[in-house]
Amino acid sequence: MDAERLLDGLNEPQIEAVTATGGPVVVLAGAGSGKTRVLTRRIAWRILQGETDPRRVLTLTFTRKAAAELRDRQTKLGLRDGVLAGTFHGVALTQLRQRWSERRKVPPTLITSKGRLVGQLIGGGGNRRRAGAELGDIVAEIDWARARLVEPDAYERAARLTGRTPPIPAGDIAELMVRYQQEKRKKRVVDFDDLLSLATRDLRADQDYREAVRWRHRHFYVDEFQDVNPLQFALLQEWLGERHDLFLVGDPNQAIYGWNGADPSLLVGLSQQPESTVVELHDNYRSSPQVLAVAGTTLTRAAAAKLTAHGGDGPCPTVQSFPTDQTEASGIADAAKAAHSVGDRWSDQAVLVRTNAQLILIEQALSDLHIPARVRGGPGPLGSPEVKGELRAIGRDGIDLFQQLEHLDERLSAPLGPQSGLTAERRDNLNALSRLIHEYLVVDPRPTGPGLMAWIDTIQRSDVDSQADAVELVTFHGAKGLEWPVVHIAGLEDGFVPIAYAETAAQQAEERRLLYVALTRAERELHLTWAEERTFGAKTTSRTPSPMLDAITRTIADLDRNAPAAINWRVRIDRTRGRIAEPAAAGPPDETATLDALRTWRTRKARAGGVPPHVIVPDQLLQAVAGQRPITTAQLAALPGMRPTKLHRYGDEILAVLRTSDNT
Repeated sequence: MDAERLLDGLNEPQIEAVTATGGPVVVLAGAGSGKTRVLTRRIAWRILQGETDPRRVLTLTFTRKAAAELRDRQTKLGLRDGVLAGTFHGVALTQLRQRWSERRKVPPTLITSKGRLVGQLIGGGGNRRRAGAELGDIVAEIDWARARLVEPDAYERAARLTGRTPPIPAGDIAELMVRYQQEKRKKRVVDFDDLLSLATRDLRADQDYREAVRWRHRHFYVDEFQDVNPLQFALLQEWLGERHDLFLVGDPNQAIYGWNGADPSLLVGLSQQPESTVVELHDNYRSSPQVLAVAGTTLTRAAAAKLTAHGGDGPCPTVQSFPTDQTEASGIADAAKAAHSVGDRWSDQAVLVRTNAQLILIEQALSDLHIPARVRGGPGPLGSPEVKGELRAIGRDGIDLFQQLEHLDERLSAPLGPQSGLTAERRDNLNALSRLIHEYLVVDPRPTGPGLMAWIDTIQRSDVDSQADAVELVTFHGAKGLEWPVVHIAGLEDGFVPIAYAETAAQQAEERRLLYVALTRAERELHLTWAEERTFGAKTTSRTPSPMLDAITRTIADLDRNAPAAINWRVRIDRTRGRIAEPAAAGPPDETATLDALRTWRTRKARAGGVPPHVIVPDQLLQAVAGQRPITTAQLAALPGMRPTKLHRYGDEILAVLRTSDNT
């Protein structure tokens, strides 16, 4: 392939990034700005220009999937020689295995989870472990310290300076870190963090070995650099040495893993070094201007102004409240149904939430409408340490499930905080379990512990195949790097967005960036919802909208006033109840009276039934009725989205409203 052809279809900043000389080269790539395209073409450009030996390239990503996609793109660009692409941990493990083989050492055993070993260390540890469900938080705290290169004797000070609230006393965490390291050495096992630290140690300890590794890896490329933590960065520095052949891409506005040890200041610091070449990509090719305007409300004004949308106009994003989390789930299912036209793929839509536990009701509501759905990103709440611990306790034969459920609901009524051992994430996961047990007690007249386990296993096995056409159900974190034409974001309530335990300024800033990531997953349609009441176990609590919705609704109102006639969307706010009502598209002038009459009828029916208007008839269907003005039941039934149940319940009334409107 001619190297110049690699520049076809790129804008000027992208070409600058691909062809930049020297190093390090830092590409600050905004959402949807084509960073992966730039990264892959940069590698190909330098190889075809004769500046790079493909056998000496090392490309670092954060998932195996991203590495596989990068290799696939390289192949499509005509590069037949294999370019090494992998995760930090994967490359470190390969390096260590080669080292152990050369030195004829028996490799230690790699443990994929710290939980079991840490659990053994704190089992019977008195007041250090107030509840079995704390194990996941304790492990997460050890992970954070290792990722930030915090030694045990420095942990207490580091936790205090960063505003962390450890699940057990900070001194106990520090002691546990020491014991955990000792136990691993005793058992000759290593964890994933050890792969990075051991690979770094070997390079620092042996000059000949270090030079051999640096000869093997000469040209470095790093994706999603804002997510690099200090432990990973230390290994990268050893690989690099004094060289500057480094190309990295990242976006400070999408730094969402600080809780897990990532340090976006590493990206900012490299971009400010005098020897660095910095290229900024501000052209967004993914989202409509309307979606981008709403997403920009989560950023500073200067940051939001930099990103420019290059997609065509789309409908204005919508915001809607629902009386309960159950009606919210039903409303989302109705909206997904209405957004699905003949020939569309269900996988063109996604529902995003802050925590895994919120997906349970939504998945059920989609199933009720026979909409295929799949949960992306692992086992969800049932795979969490706290739920696994509960299931081990209540899954035994002879257990009184009703009594165990009472104990579980009693725990869920405790206030959040270190004293109760209950965090928002753990509460959400345990609530999901409580709901499942309640469902099981309804369907099984003779409930038992083993029966519950078999039932849960059955519903898990009925999940939609990952390759099937289905609506994606994803957490905000899991949605990173993905995109869909239609995105529904649920549970936009204070306590979820921002999450309740985000107390420091840094944590609050990360929550805003996390919402920005979620919003920018949408290409064309964006629908936001929240619930006024949410049920946790046996307790129902009142909810308030996320404070971030204030700026979003103001922006939507501004978009409506400035929208061209072709997309004349408007936001209706019911100030008497203090709730953000569903935005609706106004039809052409000759349809306005009919549409208003239909909305008045729908509001009356919704109030009588105690449900949101959207549940009676989706807004898109209402617009179609006003635009087509069907006269007969058959004509009404032919409209897209008019399901038989709605036709049976409301068909005659809708036709009556149309006749009345035509006669006025």
